[in-house]
Amino acid sequence: MANASKVIIGLQNPKSPTNVGGVMRAAGCYRADEVRYTGKRYALAAQHRGEQYNTDTKRVSQHIPLNGVESLLDSLDADTKVICVDLVEGATPLPAFSHPQKAIYLFGPEDGTLDQGLIDSADEVVYVPTVGCMNLASSVNVLLYDRLAKGEHLSGDDLIRASRDTNNRVKVKA
Repeated sequence: MANASKVIIGLQNPKSPTNVGGVMRAAGCYRADEVRYTGKRYALAAQHRGEQYNTDTKRVSQHIPLNGVESLLDSLDADTKVICVDLVEGATPLPAFSHPQKAIYLFGPEDGTLDQGLIDSADEVVYVPTVGCMNLASSVNVLLYDRLAKGEHLSGDDLIRASRDTNNRVKVKA
């Protein structure tokens, strides 16, 4: 199936297990296929901070791979578009962007920005038009929601029942 949708999230040198856990939860909610990251900061922080900072409460990492890689762009299918998401001059605002079927969305570290080399190799560079910058996990959530909102998606009460917390049985008054 050559045109099948595929979504990869690429994180350049993330530092926080809290944010990577939030990214994993977003990946699960919006059905991303993989999350990959570069650098050593995340693995080191996760090793020393342990479960105390785990925000992947749905244990998405058991179903969606979280892979440490040397390069975010290695081993991509030829038809995968490289989309950088960052506050970069000349970028396209996310509301005006059309998502490709197959994409890797690249995000910079919480305390920095994407390398110029990644920006230069991108098929598109987009930004979320906010006043100020969001944290990494929030940015991934907004990007993936935008992709869902602009494409085909599941909806209805069956999805709500399957997705909500076990303590939620609230219904809209008929």
